Amino acid sequence: MAIAFVLKGYPRLSETFIAQEILALEKRGVDIKIISLRHPTDTDTHPIHREITAPVLYLPEYLHDEPWRVIRAIRAARNLPGFANAFAIWRADLQRDFTRNRVRRFGQACVLAHELPAGIVRLHAHFLHTPASVARYAAIMTGLPWSGSAHAKDIWTTPVWDIREKLDSIDWLVTCTQSGADYLTQISTRPDIVSLVHHGLDFNRFTPPEPRPAPDAAKPGTPTIIVSVGRAVPKKGYEDCLTALATLPPAMNWRFRHIGGGPLLESLRTRAAELGLSDRIEWRGAQPQETVLAELRKADIFILPSKQTPDGDRDGLPNVLMEAQSQRVAIISTNMSGIPELIIDGETGILVTPGDAGALSSALRTLLENPALRLKLAQAGFERVRAAFSMDTGIETLHRRFDPKSKAA
Repeated sequence: MAIAFVLKGYPRLSETFIAQEILALEKRGVDIKIISLRHPTDTDTHPIHREITAPVLYLPEYLHDEPWRVIRAIRAARNLPGFANAFAIWRADLQRDFTRNRVRRFGQACVLAHELPAGIVRLHAHFLHTPASVARYAAIMTGLPWSGSAHAKDIWTTPVWDIREKLDSIDWLVTCTQSGADYLTQISTRPDIVSLVHHGLDFNRFTPPEPRPAPDAAKPGTPTIIVSVGRAVPKKGYEDCLTALATLPPAMNWRFRHIGGGPLLESLRTRAAELGLSDRIEWRGAQPQETVLAELRKADIFILPSKQTPDGDRDGLPNVLMEAQSQRVAIISTNMSGIPELIIDGETGILVTPGDAGALSSALRTLLENPALRLKLAQAGFERVRAAFSMDTGIETLHRRFDPKSKAA
């Protein structure tokens, strides 16, 4: 009685929310098998990955890398009761999305259907784009039910027709922001299958920090530490962050630490040098969770200037914001997507308009000049995240959905 979790890649440092969910469900007795469309690219893993016991089946990342495996799978899949229907649906999809990626999805689905571990009773896809396509085709071939979790980029960059057809065939779908849930219910012909389930935070892992010192307790000359955790990609708004930092008064004593990998990392380093900020910035790269936690406990301000990119990509509700609040760090972010569901502007943090580097600089200056305000916002955020964003509520909802005795399953 196992559930196959179809993931784009595993393990990933940037997807701790998925690892947190898998481990919590395992502890509640759910038998999970992980299906990964890609091999890992991160050199480190989080401690939570080492606690997960689920076996991992890696599908061919590119079909030409394992041609005989794919050929055997297609031959075997053709004998499955739903193959003809899945093939017809895929051909219709291919006419609207004539890409190698669409071909790869069907080949991976055939391998999944052929190599599906014994005892699987449901497929569950994390993300509505590629993983959901593979899960959908494989579910149709095998006759298994399937469900899914939608997050951010997968909601806003997947074509409406593709989402709508997936929602027509899926059993149920959860998503982690109200804005995402609203959008999906609007475009779905079955709005009742979509529900909001915040990721929340595991407070056994993110335990309260030591009390912060009083505003006047810092030694003279001690810099204010500004931290951000996020991949160096356009939607995180780090170009705006650098511009904002560069416009702060030169006499302000601060240091900025960025944690995360990503394709824009080198260009951000270059831009920081052009702005004369290199001696104030540390680029730490991708780091395991224990390092992130240690840096959050040293931080005075956490900044994440999320914004929407031209192709529609945007954040949902980044877990790093909850993680920072759990460590009593004052937050500066933007009123983007699900972020206002967590942060109340002026009460538990400061929110600015996405893409507004001037407003970002003003918010930074306000908190740099007002240590007492930093502590007030940090404490209010700490209390709110612990009261309203525990992972337990969402995990119990998912546990009921996955329980084969439940009507929701």
